[in-house]
Amino acid sequence: MGAVLEKWLGVKREVDNEQLVLRICEENFASCQSQAALQFLAIVDSARGLEGRARLGEINRAINLKIRPMSDQALYGAEDVWSPPLATLAKGAGDCEDYAIAKFVALQEAGVSADDLRIVILRDDVREEDHAVVAARLDGNWLILDSRHFVMSEDQQVQDYYRPVFVIDHDGVKRYSGEGARGLEPAVGQILR
Repeated sequence: MGAVLEKWLGVKREVDNEQLVLRICEENFASCQSQAALQFLAIVDSARGLEGRARLGEINRAINLKIRPMSDQALYGAEDVWSPPLATLAKGAGDCEDYAIAKFVALQEAGVSADDLRIVILRDDVREEDHAVVAARLDGNWLILDSRHFVMSEDQQVQDYYRPVFVIDHDGVKRYSGEGARGLEPAVGQILR
């Protein structure tokens, strides 16, 4: 978990720093110097007025539309760079982790409990590549918010081609064990610390 934990702790520090910018901009939109913060707050504000699946879907749709898919190599000249939401929105582009991080933070800002949110690093068996999504629990079911789709799927619907590898939540990074688990809820109970 070393590399994943290191990347998460690094981006979490950057997210915490961006929170200060968001608070300043929330207090006074007119004097906000960050267009990315204003965009992010507009996404969050539009979702706050909604509930349940509509709130999750609004964040998924809005973030998917605001960010163009682009590799870290093309953006930064490096592999596997994790970027906080305002930095991603300022560039207008990012890869799957950038989408997932932006959605994770936006959902919390919109009022979704941190207990009901996960970033899931998984293996896409169809494309034979790693991928990152957000999982949000609603009415006891985990919905997958994916940068590749506007439609949210339940975790059971994607288990044939997505295999969780790591789960990130407010407690940190955990490796998914997968021993006999079906779907995300059993996976969360079988995470190794």
